[in-house]
Amino acid sequence: MRVPRNSVILVADGRKRLLLRNGGDAEALNLTVMSAVEEAASKTREMVTDSPGRSFAPNAGGGAFPSADAHEIEGLRFAADTAEILSRGVQSGEFSDLIVMAPPKTLGQLRKHYHRDVENRILREVGKDMTGSPVGEIEKVLTALD
Repeated sequence: MRVPRNSVILVADGRKRLLLRNGGDAEALNLTVMSAVEEAASKTREMVTDSPGRSFAPNAGGGAFPSADAHEIEGLRFAADTAEILSRGVQSGEFSDLIVMAPPKTLGQLRKHYHRDVENRILREVGKDMTGSPVGEIEKVLTALD
């Protein structure tokens, strides 16, 4: 894949976000880290203090309502925050071309929050988890894409 000079590459999952910029040219990438954020993994008992409610409606069986997955909610919030960062970068003119690398589930969560301007700047989405990979590996994956 040709990655234009000054393109911004977002590498993310539900807890980690890495923003890289290509300081090289389209064929010879030279990715540098702009920012790196990793939120600490919270334990469910730290995020959820109440037990789920119960239903006493007729024919409902008096069962408990399903509890919300606190980690899922945390991932959705992280995706919304990440999309907002992209939006601010595009609107300020700091991000012209974007490439997003994330696991498919995270890509889906991000897409729900993209501003139209961000959508128009995305050159490619790569459904792969690269948050634990060194920058050199990310460069290899990008250059190997068609």
